[in-house]
Amino acid sequence: MKILVIGSGGREHALAWKLLQSPSVSQVFCAPGNGGTAALVNGQNVPLAETDFAAIARFALEKEIALVVVGPEMPLAMGITDVLTPQGIAVFGPSQAGAQIESSKTWAKTLMIAAGVPTAQSQTFSNLDQAKAYVQEQGVPIVIKADGLAAGKGVTVAMTLEAAWIALEEAFQGKFGLAGSQVLIEEYLTGQEVSVLALTDGRTLRSFLPAQDHKPIGEGDTGPNTGGMGAYAPIPWVTPALMERIDQEILIPVLQELQARQIDYRGVLYAGLMITPEGNPKVIEFNCRFGDPEIEAILPLLDTPLDQLLLACTQQRLAEVKLAWKPGFSACVVMAAGGYPGHYTKGHAIIGLEAAAATGAVVFHAGTQAQNQNLVSSGGRVLSVTGTGATFVEALEQAYGAVSHIQFSDCYYRRDIGYRVQ
Repeated sequence: MKILVIGSGGREHALAWKLLQSPSVSQVFCAPGNGGTAALVNGQNVPLAETDFAAIARFALEKEIALVVVGPEMPLAMGITDVLTPQGIAVFGPSQAGAQIESSKTWAKTLMIAAGVPTAQSQTFSNLDQAKAYVQEQGVPIVIKADGLAAGKGVTVAMTLEAAWIALEEAFQGKFGLAGSQVLIEEYLTGQEVSVLALTDGRTLRSFLPAQDHKPIGEGDTGPNTGGMGAYAPIPWVTPALMERIDQEILIPVLQELQARQIDYRGVLYAGLMITPEGNPKVIEFNCRFGDPEIEAILPLLDTPLDQLLLACTQQRLAEVKLAWKPGFSACVVMAAGGYPGHYTKGHAIIGLEAAAATGAVVFHAGTQAQNQNLVSSGGRVLSVTGTGATFVEALEQAYGAVSHIQFSDCYYRRDIGYRVQ
């Protein structure tokens, strides 16, 4: 069968790469894709914008696409599933109503409260002075979040009042566009962050291996937040008993609340969690799609053909499919453009990819494009380099060994991915 993957980042390259490993998948199209997806055997980029739903529908019908897999949050928030499904096109990804779990942090918070899910206390503001007064009253540290979609950059963990003022002023002055016209101010939670990505067909839920992302730009988890600078999976201290608690106390109640609201949710239910020092899981945020770079770390360990799982979600028969994993561990290191998540330059030639691949690592392209038969950088996060091994040490050695072969001007990456497990 033929599959269409929507998106152009490392997540979409990983999805296309994994889908093409299935014997039942003959071709994967990526819209618009990147330099990595263009080079996949039986992969092909198509020049369709992620949000041009009419053109995507025409292409899917013309090519007899069996499944559309939506990578990024924006098309889901704009209702791609609602447009394609009535035309008989199977879509992996929730409806616009379901995507509100990511597109509005305030909506997600009210959903969690209604579901009785443990989460940080918060209030929402659309007035700068009122927001500042609340922060002054609550004190620091405190978390400031743009309510809407901000490409993973709308969250500030303010350790000082000055940092909180700056975050609030930037949001209300339009740094994140309409996404920052409302802000959610949340209590600061301590502990370790865990990402749990679960598949659901609206009835059944299956959790993937737990992963830990490294969001801050700086080593030791310092500096501003990014879309993610690396990840590893699984997390040794997240036991089966803790995963069962996450399912029973968080994911299943949220799915039941979505059902109570008559929202047919078929896709990824991604819980960003804080495991408190007492060992209790609390929700930081929900997303409506696969995490990036978590999925680049998780998919190399997946044994069940990915197309079977995603199709089962669209057909509401996930309960029939067994979720199986390969033994071992995985680590992903993101190579970014210098200056990211702030100002950075593009168009730098990338060399050393063949030598990197020879190490056994997988190099997923995030912000690349082919230019005059050369591969050049085209985004803030340029590559996601994933190593696997029987131990975490082996996985990290393979990933960093591959990274050492890759060069592009002004390249930056964290050298401490996985430091919490070493």
